Amino acid sequence: MQLVALQINAQADWLSNRAQIASLLQRLPVERPCLVLLPENFACMGAPQDYQQLAEPVGSGPVQRQLSEWAKEFGLWLVAGSLPTLIPQQNRVHTTSLVFNPQGELTGFYHKLHLFDVDVDDARGRYRESDSFVAGHDSCVVASPFGGLGLSICYDVRFPELYRLLRQRGADVLLVPAAFTKVTGQAHWLPLLQARAIENQCYVVAANQCGSHGGNRETRGHSVIIDPWGEVLAQQGSQPGLIVATLDPQKTEQIRKSMPVQLHARLTPAWRE
Repeated sequence: MQLVALQINAQADWLSNRAQIASLLQRLPVERPCLVLLPENFACMGAPQDYQQLAEPVGSGPVQRQLSEWAKEFGLWLVAGSLPTLIPQQNRVHTTSLVFNPQGELTGFYHKLHLFDVDVDDARGRYRESDSFVAGHDSCVVASPFGGLGLSICYDVRFPELYRLLRQRGADVLLVPAAFTKVTGQAHWLPLLQARAIENQCYVVAANQCGSHGGNRETRGHSVIIDPWGEVLAQQGSQPGLIVATLDPQKTEQIRKSMPVQLHARLTPAWRE
């Protein structure tokens, strides 16, 4: 079972981003089943009005049709890192991760819970994701041949209580599509991802954006796949590309059996639905 993270340099234009993704999909391993994770904002890295113009209802729209077609064409489990999705009866949007099976069916979705409203010591300086998006309200685990897929997006990775809940709900693979900045990524990206893998005894697949984008925004890259022991199985550098690792369910089972941290946990998560 193959785990794949795609790393791209997305801009505000969906058509150019689509071409980047299509090119990388041609380089996938031949083995199936195969799970492919796209980064956060794979369709658009732009200004608030760009997200509003691109936004689609969950389950329909040209971007989601393309995702479905890719899943069918390549026989993939395709996890679309995040896409602006319309909130019914409102002129506002969520940022949403969507899971497509090899038949091209949408099998689950997750609206990002934690919005990146922070100040960073970089050229942009101020990030206010809530200017573009509305936070979600629930977690999501999707059943798959790889085990339970625990969905999250970028800034979520700083909130371990979410991942503990995903593990309790049956997650075996934690997915972290991201647009982590260069500054915060250099300091915290890998340690946070390894911690989420180790403490929850799950594989972690993290697909990040890379390079320069509009609005003085620069992302770190270094997409990574980590096993339940915290070992880095594959890592990309700072350029677009893809990484591949093999999922071993027996390794997950052995680690959880020999060190049953979930059974030993005595404090309930602070996070509540």
